[in-house]
Amino acid sequence: MVEGAAGGPAEDARDPGPADGGRNPEGAEDAWEVVRRPDEVRADIHSWPTGRLLSVAARLVEGRFGDFLTAHDLTHAGLIALHHLMEGRLSQRELATLCRVTDQTMSKTIERLRRAGYVTRETDGRDRRRLLVQITPGGREVLAKARREERTSNALLGAVDDYDHFREQLIRLITIA
Repeated sequence: MVEGAAGGPAEDARDPGPADGGRNPEGAEDAWEVVRRPDEVRADIHSWPTGRLLSVAARLVEGRFGDFLTAHDLTHAGLIALHHLMEGRLSQRELATLCRVTDQTMSKTIERLRRAGYVTRETDGRDRRRLLVQITPGGREVLAKARREERTSNALLGAVDDYDHFREQLIRLITIA
């Protein structure tokens, strides 16, 4: 970390610290502590409750993956849309339904993906009101890269010993009734 004039950490654009003068939203201080004081946190991390560990890990992985997505002109919504488009061309409405967003939200996501060169869109020849979206080779490539990065990067989930088992455990946690 870069030292500031007073000997403390310098402020920079990647500083996840609170912008409100020191107050963080509920639970956000955990991720902040890991970044701000990693040695102190490592000293007592084994005493943390599992829920806190999971919460901090989720925030850190999400931030790191967000950096990857930003570097590739993607959003989480765009990545999900590319995932669904791997099966073939879909209408904007079908894609919105699969991604569980409104048509308006999907319209913005598709436009961003189109500008990045990840999808094409065209009017359906049978129904001029219907917009069809298709993934491009560039979209396939960036999706494959994101999937590789998620599995292999030690900053993301590559640090997990058994990725597939870990993933199944997360799915069980999420789907408990």
